[in-house]
Amino acid sequence: MDFIARQCWSLVTMDITYLRTSLTFLFLPLVVFGAPADEPNLTEPGPGACKRCCDSLDSSSDTPPVPPSHHHFPYPVPEVRPYINITILKGEKGDRGEPGMPGKWGKEGPRGERGAQGQKGSKGQMGAAGDPCKHQYAAFSVGRKKALHSSEGFQVLIFDTVFVNLYSHFDMFNGKFYCSVGGLYYFSLNVHTWNFKETYMHIMRNEEEAVILYAQPSDRSIMQSQSLMLELQENDEIWVRLYKRERENAIYSDDVDVYITFSGYLVKPSIE
Repeated sequence: MDFIARQCWSLVTMDITYLRTSLTFLFLPLVVFGAPADEPNLTEPGPGACKRCCDSLDSSSDTPPVPPSHHHFPYPVPEVRPYINITILKGEKGDRGEPGMPGKWGKEGPRGERGAQGQKGSKGQMGAAGDPCKHQYAAFSVGRKKALHSSEGFQVLIFDTVFVNLYSHFDMFNGKFYCSVGGLYYFSLNVHTWNFKETYMHIMRNEEEAVILYAQPSDRSIMQSQSLMLELQENDEIWVRLYKRERENAIYSDDVDVYITFSGYLVKPSIE
């Protein structure tokens, strides 16, 4: 019985040993090739380290080591970018290029201050001869023999006597002088006042009053006059009117003598 028991125990022991050996070979790959490390060591293994038998003996000298990939690093790897200082590579100055197209005009700036007066220039050449039909003279002198009482607010003074009417520039029907030669003119008006009546008159330039001739009512009649110089343009009109206000306005004359005169003449034309 003891022999049989020893044989049975020996078989049990062999089975357990065989089972352990099988389990050791089963779990050994899991230990060696288990969970991978965080970062594989791609550098040359140190002395005494394990090396695969399939690797060549001088692989370190033939094949360069594989650079580590930044995807496996737990921290960002800075990117290296080369920088070239262009100023040290600056070449010589090139030729000047062709002028470009002109740009748009800018906005007009403010007007500048007036400059100093320049020197007087030299006398110019004589111009061409003028129109021989153009008269460079003008003169008139007319009078009135009849007295006049103003019956309207404004009344044109009409003359009935001609002393001078050069080139008929004075219209006797309308009582107006029409300027046909522009320039500097002299005019004079002479009237005789009426006793106890006001004398109020204007020498007119077109439709504007140039000067006034006025005399207050008095028990004596007197001669009143007015004169002036005007620079006229072509087609200007010169005439005389009476201006009636609250009091009666009148000028005296008779059928024998001339008490009222109106005269004018060209002193200097604008273009000689």
